[in-house]
Amino acid sequence: MTACLAASGRGMAAEAPPPCPTTSNTLGVSRVVTIGDQTALDLGLKTYPETLALADHEVVLTFDDGPVRATTPRVLAALAKECVHATFFLIGRNAAAEPSLVRQELAEGHTVGSHSFSHPDITLRGLTDAAARADIDQGIRAVNKAGYGSDDTTPRVPFFRYPGFADTAALDQWLASRHITVFGADLWASDWVPMTPARELALLMSRLEAAGRGIILLHDARAQTADMLPAFLARLRDEHFHLVHMVPGAGTTPIEPAPPGWQSQTEKTITAEWPKLVRLGAQSPMPH
Repeated sequence: MTACLAASGRGMAAEAPPPCPTTSNTLGVSRVVTIGDQTALDLGLKTYPETLALADHEVVLTFDDGPVRATTPRVLAALAKECVHATFFLIGRNAAAEPSLVRQELAEGHTVGSHSFSHPDITLRGLTDAAARADIDQGIRAVNKAGYGSDDTTPRVPFFRYPGFADTAALDQWLASRHITVFGADLWASDWVPMTPARELALLMSRLEAAGRGIILLHDARAQTADMLPAFLARLRDEHFHLVHMVPGAGTTPIEPAPPGWQSQTEKTITAEWPKLVRLGAQSPMPH
């Protein structure tokens, strides 16, 4: 019975927020795209050979590693000011520590996925398969409990992002069997590396201008990103970018393949950094 009730809640969202009074002075949401529940859907060209089909100057905002009391409210305030919605991939232990922020994200119309429970420095790839599955499920349970008051491991939003993008074939197959979409990213601000907000903005805009579109990875747990975000949203607005918001639902997700010659950038990084990660206790900077 519990499993049936949990399954019936899949894709549930919090009560819809009041309409945002978008004007020419706010970025707003250009369109909403439904991410269907097809098996084995892995999106984001930094890691996978396919991504969400977006038009030129369309972007999706995603944030990892929250919620964090010191920074997430500032990120939410910046998004609300520009009337835009994002997807948050939450660390389970952070969701358990800050359930009111999880509920705020949902109440304000954002999509909330999972990013493991402990975000192990050695990544899930450094754990046994059983331990990695347990960490993922514990993270889903923590997000469900914080956001919905539900103590189960059926994700209300079946979106997952690996810590460090370090997947395994076995975990990919397991997540696919549960119809959980795995997200990488198309570009990022490298905000796991300390830098000034101005430097982060310049770096992110240069990458976005080169790519023209894509799923963007940021971290709401980073103070430099919270500081940078208002200026970034203003640049998106002023340079005529369009914000696309992802939500779960039935149907087929619009995807497009990687260009010829594609290679996984994250896999090359993980392979190169792995001996150092093990030797130094996983303290080397790498994508989160």
